[in-house]
Amino acid sequence: MKPSSRENSGYEETISHSGHRLTPQRRQVYDVLLAHRDHPTATEVFIRAKQRMPAISLATVYNCLDTLVECGLARQVNVDRDATRYCPNCEEHGHFFCEKCGEVTDVQIATGKRYFQLPGNFTATSTEVTIHGVCAKCQVASNS
Repeated sequence: MKPSSRENSGYEETISHSGHRLTPQRRQVYDVLLAHRDHPTATEVFIRAKQRMPAISLATVYNCLDTLVECGLARQVNVDRDATRYCPNCEEHGHFFCEKCGEVTDVQIATGKRYFQLPGNFTATSTEVTIHGVCAKCQVASNS
């Protein structure tokens, strides 16, 4: 899956307006996130980025991911005590975690609905919703 022109222009504008340089390494890491949207770990991003950019290091990938998160171009996804995963979808959404295969999938959250009642003067700045279960692929495999 190739990044759309909207994602390309959004990337360049967001990085430069955040005071960061447009480096080939950052671009490559962002392209890896956009290519499959399967919520890879930093190590998985490193392995994929290395295919097109053999000189990239794991430390550089971590730094690039930190910058992308800081700039709002990616989100960290934490499921239990597993390694942090990265998601380029910065729209409000949740995640479904398959307990059998470990796959993480984006799930839509109904907009305009209040699912949580916050106490008193609390103000939410973000939410993380993760639903645990078994994906359709694993259900079919277990029924075979």
